Amino acid sequence: MGLFDFPLKKLKTYKGINPKPKNFETFWDQALKEMRALDPELELIPNKTLRAPFAECFDMFWTGVGGARIHAKLLRPKHSPKPHPALCVFHGYSGSAGDWQDKLSFVAAGFTVAAMDARGQGGSSEDKGAVKGNTLNGHIIRGLDDIPEKLLFRQIFLDTAQMARIVMAMPEVDAKRVGAMGASQGGGLTLACAALEPGIKRAVPIYPFLCDYQRVWEMDLAKHAYEELQQYFRRFDPRHERKKGIFTKLGYLDNQHLAPRIKAEILMAVGLMDEICPPSTQFAAYNKIRSKKEMVLYPDFGHEGLPDFNDLAFNFMMGL
Repeated sequence: MGLFDFPLKKLKTYKGINPKPKNFETFWDQALKEMRALDPELELIPNKTLRAPFAECFDMFWTGVGGARIHAKLLRPKHSPKPHPALCVFHGYSGSAGDWQDKLSFVAAGFTVAAMDARGQGGSSEDKGAVKGNTLNGHIIRGLDDIPEKLLFRQIFLDTAQMARIVMAMPEVDAKRVGAMGASQGGGLTLACAALEPGIKRAVPIYPFLCDYQRVWEMDLAKHAYEELQQYFRRFDPRHERKKGIFTKLGYLDNQHLAPRIKAEILMAVGLMDEICPPSTQFAAYNKIRSKKEMVLYPDFGHEGLPDFNDLAFNFMMGL
């Protein structure tokens, strides 16, 4: 195994460097209050794309913060004891909820599965926009020149919690047996969902994105998924006169600061050669989780498929 980040001993104690805004807790408490006051106007539309004799499929739409209609694929078992467990699934950056078929293993095991399309990415969820400043590309920086309440990932984080609440309220679902799972951006959204919806019982964040932005920058890894950070500085702060304020505002979207809110049991996977989401950024969040947790390390792997981990995650969720 090569080494480009901290040694493992230091990773296990690293607590991150991205600033935390002084009003961080109030900011998210108010955001949750706004979300909970909404009428989601839930709509379930049967979808006949998949010929699975044991599953019912629906396009699920609801109204999120800012009035955007959010879409998720919802699958539920036709013949399963009620109430039964459920799983919230989140996708990678720029992607979508994916195919119906790849959720079937959990449906066959008796789970309702909800897979969310992140706003403005590869699926059917709306991005209402309406912010000052750059919107050419990059969701991390969307709203960075506006008030913190306009940050796009604030709305996406809230969408994850709102979807979990909707799923928990379904009569066929046992609200005390709901999990969350995803990789990369999906891993970051899994952490955010578990932090903002304390009812999440188990969560599997796989090499999570959206953690410790300043560490990414200082490692000179603001490229690939984090490239928009570099582009923002080049275009809007070329002399780094606003660097501290920029990273402090990004701190509202930093999962390491949300992590102490998590109550779920955590199973997390990290590849120690991950140059997309550096290990230290992931450890910054993991080390602040106070609930029961376990990390599975892949010393020679990066941001890629991790052998056998899907099996570990499946077995972990069977404990719900």
